[in-house]
Amino acid sequence: MQKAFQPIDNAPLIVFRIALGFLITAECWGALVTGWVKRNFVEPQIFLPHIGFEWLEPFAGPWMYGYFGVMGCLGIAIMLGYHYKVSIWSFTVLWFGAFIMQKTSYNNHYYLLWIITLLMGFLPANRYASLDVTSNRQSEQLYMPRWNAWVLMFQMAIVYFFATVSKFYPDWLNGTFTGNLFTDLKDFPILGSLFVKREFHLFIAYAGILFDAIVIPAFLFKKTRNWALLASFIFHLFNAITLQIGIFPFFALSFVVFFYPPETIRNLFLKKKPLLPLDAVPPARPSRLLYTFFIIFFALQIALPLRHWFIPGDVLWTEEGHRLSWRMMLREKKGITHFRVVDAQTQEELEFPIAQYATPKQLVFVTSKPDGIWQMAQYIKTHFARQGRKVHVYVDSYVSVNRKNYQRFIDPQTDLAAVPWNYFLANSWILPYDSELEKRPLSR
Repeated sequence: MQKAFQPIDNAPLIVFRIALGFLITAECWGALVTGWVKRNFVEPQIFLPHIGFEWLEPFAGPWMYGYFGVMGCLGIAIMLGYHYKVSIWSFTVLWFGAFIMQKTSYNNHYYLLWIITLLMGFLPANRYASLDVTSNRQSEQLYMPRWNAWVLMFQMAIVYFFATVSKFYPDWLNGTFTGNLFTDLKDFPILGSLFVKREFHLFIAYAGILFDAIVIPAFLFKKTRNWALLASFIFHLFNAITLQIGIFPFFALSFVVFFYPPETIRNLFLKKKPLLPLDAVPPARPSRLLYTFFIIFFALQIALPLRHWFIPGDVLWTEEGHRLSWRMMLREKKGITHFRVVDAQTQEELEFPIAQYATPKQLVFVTSKPDGIWQMAQYIKTHFARQGRKVHVYVDSYVSVNRKNYQRFIDPQTDLAAVPWNYFLANSWILPYDSELEKRPLSR
């Protein structure tokens, strides 16, 4: 712990702040330019937030464009170190809202971005090369306690560790999922013919495991650090080009600055930054409040990815414990789901044209994910309650994982309008996966 509070050059934190601000702006303004905001917040008639946050709804119409526009401006403020604390905390709150209020486009890098900005709110990332310093809002400082770098390094170690562990399941190890993923890219320029080969699918599967497992340890040792950097560039740039997953590859690469000696980062990116004899700087004083926060924070970061082991059933099928667990690009699910609505008083079956209310992307979500199906049932219940009618909602649902045979997913006798969502334990109306049916035609 004494080493954690020793002063080191703060060049890595300054460079990371600049990169983070730029990537935030690219993410937020890119979401506007590509129509992502329009498709997820403006066009939908219904909204499917994280369960428990139903009260948090997007602003009406074009106001969501302004919402993302403001977050992009905050990214510029973070990059320039302009009112840094206000900017980083404001973005953290706004991004959390955008992340929570819609679940149809859930993505692990959206979650990671929120976590990192939350951590950066505690770090003195504006003490050099910032407008806060040039305008005398903040005094210049050339060093930081070592733990400032450690917390970000440890967070990325958690991400890569659980990304590795989650890949140890049959459809990843035998190349089924990677085969599905890259076969769909058979028309990709130049490499398309390679993407359909089984040998390539197996290579990608095991290269993914190997990279996730060793990249952090490799960065920690001087002899392997440059090799880890080369592997990271190849891995992340390949993913950026072929899979088109937004800022995540570049975001992941930006953490490299914390694994190299601070003096190396200063010489590369901040050549004019003065060199301060660190022997003359007294160690920072430990803060009990910071201790408490980071102990609780990292305990949650380790506990959340483990929770599915305590819930019966295969998480790839039930989805219970899947989110917030760094289970990244592991499976493909498709569903065929019919919602049967019955008037509680007359027993009359009622029509609810779901396709008129849900966008195509929402239809995928509410026909293949258990929480999406449950939330859709709750929406139908509310829809008819506004008309003064109490209804039962039953679901006839079949789901396919990784393009295998469809299996019945939801107990058709359960009234989903009447059952609560179980946050921490198994929801009994999700039927178990039958591995014997994988290769057998399903009779319906």
